[in-house]
Formats: sequence, structure tokens, C-alpha cells
Amino acid sequence: MAGGTSSPSIISGRNPIAYSTSDPLTLFIVQLLIIVCICRFLHMFLQKINQPSVISEILGGIILGPTVLGRWTAFTTNVFPPASLTNLNLVANFGLVLFLFMVGLELDPRVLKHNLHRSIIISAAGIALPFSLGIASSYALYHVLMKDQGSFVNFLLFLGVAMAITAFPVLARILTEQNLLKTTVGSIAISAAAIDDVVSWCLLALVIALTNNTSGLTALWVLLVGAAWVLFILFAVKPVYLKYLRHTGCLSGRDPPQIVLFVTFMMVLISAFFTDSIGIHAIFGAFLVGVIVPHDGGFAIKVTEKIEDLVQIFLLPIYFALSGLKTNLSDLNDGNTWGLLVLVCVVAFVGKIAGCTLAARMSKFSWRESLTIGFLMNCKGLVELIVLNIGLQAGVINTKIFTMMVVMAL
Repeated sequence: MAGGTSSPSIISGRNPIAYSTSDPLTLFIVQLLIIVCICRFLHMFLQKINQPSVISEILGGIILGPTVLGRWTAFTTNVFPPASLTNLNLVANFGLVLFLFMVGLELDPRVLKHNLHRSIIISAAGIALPFSLGIASSYALYHVLMKDQGSFVNFLLFLGVAMAITAFPVLARILTEQNLLKTTVGSIAISAAAIDDVVSWCLLALVIALTNNTSGLTALWVLLVGAAWVLFILFAVKPVYLKYLRHTGCLSGRDPPQIVLFVTFMMVLISAFFTDSIGIHAIFGAFLVGVIVPHDGGFAIKVTEKIEDLVQIFLLPIYFALSGLKTNLSDLNDGNTWGLLVLVCVVAFVGKIAGCTLAARMSKFSWRESLTIGFLMNCKGLVELIVLNIGLQAGVINTKIFTMMVVMAL
């Protein structure tokens, strides 16, 4: 262009993937392409052995991270420079907020009403036993791997939650794909997992509140304000929202217009902002709004369909690939670490399976049905990684324990 300067481009000699804080889009597109393509490629093979997509996404991140390709300095420097991970992390966390909203959408209160008593017993046992075993094993992990850094109380509470949680979305997909959702065992498992999910997220909110606030009184205020927000959403916002949806005809089977979707997603963002601003992670606010979205007329399903493909094809792979980028299997480099890894796996699996199996047996299920419920409730994967990332970001665990727990989740 005469009398001026042309914008830098590959034609003028510019490196197209050179990271620039003023123009990070080009490198971000390259990173997104690499992450999504590697994850999809791996999933082509893993789906043949009935593995969920989250496994391929974690393995893709591990391949891209310091365990494999990250050892090649030129690859890390040019494709995943540390400064560029901030942008990936921002997009990934926004995707996580939307995903937890979708998890809330999948929780149908009407499902919980069936076999509620037995579901509560199984869920309570499935939380109490692995939580207790997690706390019992936390002493060795804290002193050997954490080197007495950080708060031991926060660490043992976090480890208990990480052991106790069940991946409700993963379980829902397994039951749907295997046509088990409408069976007695399937309905009991999904109801127990829903209760398990809610309790575990509440416990995790407690851990994050304690971690972000060194003062116990401040943490108490955070929890009280958080509880007040939950009550406000359930008893003030929900009735008005339902009345608005009835007025627009969305609960009668009508496709939601853009204005209804706008109102719904504004609620998600406002709630996420509020919970994050008081010291609890933004995902809790998004999850809470998802819980109050009604299922009448297929409304929750229609809202899910509006965002599901974008979140699952592009945004979630970034999040779990970042988890893989933080995972360095070379950290598992001595006998003590491998011994503790075995301990973590045994505690997680035995605690969850044994707790739920025995509770199901006490609830008059056969041994075969009880074991099926126990193994179904042991689903971790996707939700476990979300919990681990939150713990790593909050400084409750270090990268070595993070790597161990990722291996356990796989």
C-alpha cells in the first residue's frame, strides 16, 4: 500500500506461529487444530474398545506435554510457548463453565424421586468410605510428596473429595449407550451418582473456600454467602424463571427463542461471576443455574443441544489437553512414588466399589446387581480431572501428585 506499511504476513517473511501478545489469534488457531486433530485421531482407535473421548483428550495432552513432544525444545518454544498458555487456559475455563452448566442440565430432579431411599444409602456409602480412606492415606502423600508444604487440613479434605467423586456425565453416557438407563440398576446408579455429584461439589467448594482464605472466619463467611446464593437461586430466581418460561411457551415443547437463551446464559454468567468473586470457583455458579433449568417439554435438552457440539468438539479438548500438558510421567521416577501411586489407585477403586457394592447389597440387590452398581459408581475420568485442575490451580496439590491422580483417573 503506497505511503504506508503493510501488515506483517507470511508473504513478507513473518513466522505465522510466532507468539505475539498483540495478535495471538494465529498461534491459537494452530494450537486448537493440533489439539483437536490429535484427540480425534486417538479417539478413532480408543472408541473401538469403548473408551470415552476424555481418555483420548488426556492422552493427547500427555503426548503434547513434557512426557513426549515437550521434550523437544523447539516444539514447546514454537507451538506451546508458556506465554501462550494463558489464552488457552482462558478459553478452556470458559468451556468448563459451559460444561458444568450442561452437567447441571442433566440432573433431572424427577429421576431422583424414584428409589430415593436406596440411592441415598448407596451414595452415602460411596462417599463416606473412599473419603475416609483418602483422608487416611493423605498423611503419607503429604509428607513424602508435598514435603509438608501448604495446609495439611486442606490437602486431606481435597484428597478425600478427589477419591469420593463420581463422574455423573460419564456415567449418564455409559448408561445411555448401553441402554441401561431405564433399568432398575441404571436408575439407582444415576440417582446415587447425582446425589454424589452435588455433595462432592459442595465439599470441594468448602476446600476451595478454606484454601483461598487463610482465616477460618473468612472461609466461614464465604460458605455462608455461597449458601445464601444457593437459596436465592432456588427460591427467588427459579420461580420467576419458570414463570417466564411458561409465559413464552418453552415448557410446552416450543423451541426456545434467542431471547430465552439470552436470559438463560446471562443467568449462567452472572452466577458464575458471583461464585468466583466470593472465592468459590465459577463452575459452581454455572452448575447451580443448570440445576434449576426445567426438563418440561424437553427444554433442558433443547438448551443443551445449542451448545453441546461447540463445547465437546472444541472447548473441552482444550481443557483436558491442558491437563495433559501439565502431566509429566517422568515425575514418577522412584520406588516411593510408584508405591504411593499403587496406594492411591487401590484406595480410590476399593473404597468406591466396596462402599457402593455393600450398600447396594444391604438394599436388597443381588450380588451381581450390587457389583454392577459398585463398578458403575466408580466412574471418574472427566469430572476427576476438573477437580484435580482446581486443586492444582489453588495450590492444594503439586504437579507430582497431580500426575499420580491423572494416572489413577485414567
